[in-house]
Amino acid sequence: MSGGRLRFWSAVATAIAAAAAFGVAITTPPRSGPFCVSPCVTYPYTAVASFVPRDYIWMYPALLVAPAFVVLVACVNDFAGERGRVLGQLALICASMATVLITADYFIQLTVMQPSLLKGETEGLSPFSQYNPHGVFIALEDAGYLVMALGFLFAGELLGGASRLERMTRWVFITGAVAAMAALIGLSVIYGADLEYRFEVAVLSIDWLVLIATGILLSVLFRPRAARSKPGLRIVGGSR
Repeated sequence: MSGGRLRFWSAVATAIAAAAAFGVAITTPPRSGPFCVSPCVTYPYTAVASFVPRDYIWMYPALLVAPAFVVLVACVNDFAGERGRVLGQLALICASMATVLITADYFIQLTVMQPSLLKGETEGLSPFSQYNPHGVFIALEDAGYLVMALGFLFAGELLGGASRLERMTRWVFITGAVAAMAALIGLSVIYGADLEYRFEVAVLSIDWLVLIATGILLSVLFRPRAARSKPGLRIVGGSR
């Protein structure tokens, strides 16, 4: 696959994975914590076998989001060329760190928590349950998607070209990064030790919406030259 096609398909894959994860996640009802409507799961958050696998389905497309973002960042870095070498490395580091955190978090849920709950092996699982609003699962998600948002900042700074598409994509990336940081600070100040999964919901929504929007914008920017050269098509951006 040529570099131009890889750029295009990485953008498409990122947008699709983020949209799928977001779409399934918002249809999964909260079973505990501040957004739960009774009946709600309470401590030790392990009487949830009846929710397997329904409440875990959203994690499958979500597993694809972070690796797709790594490839997308690498493609944006290549697109930027020499002018963004340091920023590109920083963006790629953040994307890779986010992928490690998020992938480990979801794999634990899918390959450890699901079978353990179904087999009734629940001793010691409370801190790791996704239903624990202040558990390990939420903490790893918070860290992973916050680092991803930091990657948005560096990725956005890579896109400083003259085309309107580049400027729009840069604006979406940077706005998403600022929104994620502001959400963490604001919600932490308001709720303190009762933050629970409020920031998780905020940062997931921000990051996935940013990836959907930038994936679409970059797929247009990176679309193959043959498609952009057809009569009647107006070129608003282009691969370098």
